[in-house]
Amino acid sequence: MPANADKIDSRGPSHFIRHMVDQDLAAGKHGGRVQTRFPPEPNGFLHIGHAKSICLNFGLAQSYLDAGYQGACNLRFDDTNPEKESQEYIDAIREDIRWLGFSWQGDVRYTSAYFQYLCDFAVELIRLGKAYVCSLTPEQAREYRGTLTEPGRDSPSRDRSIDDSLDLFARMRAGEFADGSYSLRAKIDMASPNINMRDPVIYRIRRIDHHQTGEAWKVYPMYDYAHCISDALEHVTHSLCTLEFEDHRPLYDWILQALPDESLNSACIALGNKTPDTDYVLPQQTEFARLNINYTVMSKRKLKELVELGLVSGWDDPRMPTLSGLRRRGFTPHSIRNFCDMIGMSRSESIVDVGMLEHSIREDLDTHAPRAMCVLRPLKVTLTNYPADKNEILQLPRHPKKDIGHRELPFGNELFIDRSDFEEVPPPGFKRLTTGSEVRLRGAYVIRCDEVVKDDAGEVVELRCSYDDQTLGQNPVGRKVKGVVHWVPAAAAVPAEVRIYDRLFLNENPDDKASGDFKNCLNPDSLQVLTGCLAEPSLASAAAEESFQFEREGYFCVDRVDSAPGKLVVNRTVSLRDSWAKISG
Repeated sequence: MPANADKIDSRGPSHFIRHMVDQDLAAGKHGGRVQTRFPPEPNGFLHIGHAKSICLNFGLAQSYLDAGYQGACNLRFDDTNPEKESQEYIDAIREDIRWLGFSWQGDVRYTSAYFQYLCDFAVELIRLGKAYVCSLTPEQAREYRGTLTEPGRDSPSRDRSIDDSLDLFARMRAGEFADGSYSLRAKIDMASPNINMRDPVIYRIRRIDHHQTGEAWKVYPMYDYAHCISDALEHVTHSLCTLEFEDHRPLYDWILQALPDESLNSACIALGNKTPDTDYVLPQQTEFARLNINYTVMSKRKLKELVELGLVSGWDDPRMPTLSGLRRRGFTPHSIRNFCDMIGMSRSESIVDVGMLEHSIREDLDTHAPRAMCVLRPLKVTLTNYPADKNEILQLPRHPKKDIGHRELPFGNELFIDRSDFEEVPPPGFKRLTTGSEVRLRGAYVIRCDEVVKDDAGEVVELRCSYDDQTLGQNPVGRKVKGVVHWVPAAAAVPAEVRIYDRLFLNENPDDKASGDFKNCLNPDSLQVLTGCLAEPSLASAAAEESFQFEREGYFCVDRVDSAPGKLVVNRTVSLRDSWAKISG
C-alpha cells in the first residue's frame, strides 16, 4: 500500500463513497485497485445530471491514481437497445467527456462487444436451471408479474425443461421468432416483495440492426442483466449509480452470484482486463442521489421530446440543460466541475437551486473573462464640440483586476450608447443621461446632453452632446458625475446579433403532475434575439466560445455554431447578478 495512503481524503471532496473506497483499500480488498466506469446509454445527449456522475467516476479514479493507487475509469456505452441509439449520441457523449477535462482508460468500450459472452452466460444459466424461455407475451407477463402489494404468479413456462429452453433460446437467437413471442427470464421468485426479482426478463427478441454489430443479433440483453456482467468482465471494483437503481441491486448481485466465479474470471482474463495472478472480486454496486435542479427537466426522454417537437433548436440549444447546450451558452468545464463539487455527494434526494449553477459560472467568468463593451439598443450620440477630423486611440484594460493587457478603442465625434441610458423625463433615482445632465463614458470623457433629435414619429434618434476635454479618465477636483455608461465608436463598431437566454421553464418543478404536461410550463420569453447591436472593435476577431463580460450587461460568449468571420453572434451566459428572485417573487 502506498506510503501516502493516509492522505487520500485530502484529494478531492470527502463523501461516503470515498470513505467506502478508503476502507476497501485499507482492507486490501482489491489489491490497490480502484476501477470505476461511466456507462451512458447512447440514446440522447448528456445533461448536467450526468456531469455529476462523470465527475464522480472519472474524478474518483483520477484522485486515487494521483495518490499512488491503480485508479482508472472506463467509458462503456450501454448499447443494448439499438432502436433508440445512434452514432450521433455516441460522438456527442465522447466530446462532452473530453470537454469536461476527463479521459477514459484505454479504448471506448461497448456492451455490444460483450454480446457473445452475455449470450454464453445466458446459456449457462439455463443449464444451471436458473433461467428459462417464457412464452408469455409482454402484456401477459405484466399481468402475471403482480403489483407492489400482490405477489406475482408463475409463468406456465417456468417448469419448461432445460433442453427445451436451450433449443428455444438458440432458435430465438437464429431469428426464427417474431418480436415479443418469447423471452428469456431468470428463475428467481415470483412472490418476492422486490418486483425486480420476480423472474425478470434478461433477453428479448428484437429483429433490428445494431449500430455496432449490424445484423448479427436478433436477441438483445436487458440492461439489468448486461450491466452487472459487463462490470464483472471489466474487473470493475466499484459500480457507482444513482438511487433509482437501489431496488435493482439485489438482481445485480443475484446474477453475478448465479454464475460461477471461474467463468467470469476466465472471460475477464480472455478480454485482457485482468491477469491470472490477480484476485478476482465481484464488483460492488453503490448508489448516490441523482442531481435534481429546480426550473429544469432532467429526463432525456422529455428533452428529446422538446427537440423532436421543435420547441428548442436542438440538443445544443443554450436553454437546454445538456452539456452541449451549457457549453454553447458559455459555461466552462471548470464551472461545471466546481458546481458538482459544491453540491456534494449524498444518499438523500434533494433539489438544488439553479442559482448555484449560475453562481458557479458567474464566479468563474468574473475571474477570467476579459471585459468589453456592447450596445444592445444603440442610440447615436454626436459630440458637437469634438473636432470632426480628430481621432484618438484609447487604451482600456481587458480586465480590472488581472494584468492581461489592454484593448484599443478609437474615439471620435460620433458614438453609440444604449437607449436605456437616456431618459427625457428621468424616473426617481435615475443616474444616467438626461437633457442638461452629465455622465462619464466608460474609460473616456464626461459628456453633457445639450439637444435631443427626434424623428417624425417623435422617437429619439440622436443626442447632441458636448464633451469636456479635461476629463479623460478622471473627474476634476470638486466635480461629481452621476453615472458611467458604456459606449462604442460609430466608425469602428462591429455589428452583432445578441441572444438573451433565460430559464426554459417558468415553474420551479416542471415535472410536478399538478402542473399537467411539462411543456405547459415553458417560458415564452426564454429567448430574445436582438439584432442591430454594436460591439467594440476588439470583438471583430473574437474566437468561437470566447467569453466576455459586456460591461453593465452580463457575461456573454461567441456562439460556436452560428458565429463566423464577419458575423458576430453572441449568447448571454448569465446576468451580472441574480435578478430572477426579484422578477419571479
